[in-house]
Amino acid sequence: MTSQGVSPQDATILIVEDNFNNFLLMARLLAFLGVKKCEWKASGWKVLEFAETLGDIDLILMDLMLPDADGFQSLDSLRSHPRFERVPIVAVTANASPGYVQRARRSGFDGFIGKPLDPDRFPDQVRRVLIGEEVWEPE
Repeated sequence: MTSQGVSPQDATILIVEDNFNNFLLMARLLAFLGVKKCEWKASGWKVLEFAETLGDIDLILMDLMLPDADGFQSLDSLRSHPRFERVPIVAVTANASPGYVQRARRSGFDGFIGKPLDPDRFPDQVRRVLIGEEVWEPE
């Protein structure tokens, strides 16, 4: 994870989420937080190639249940590229069982946020990740 952190107003966040309504909710909550640059990818397919076109990315919020390539495969793809080795990648998923959270941790995710998202907590969870804190909150 990045150690110095970034303010929400200066952050570029990539959301990898196949459910458009979930993306809209996240984007609205991020805008409330002050995030001005939010990108969206609807599947794990070629996520690395897409991310490479975006310039600097400060955080990736990754659904784990994605079409074509799941969140774990997408994480491996991104981590294989030097540019994304240290970018925080947080799992955001409805499958919040203890075993799944541990699998995410072992796989190299930098955090875990459970769905359904809590609109009162999500902006602060993202703010904390952006300043370099780990967030492991499946509920």
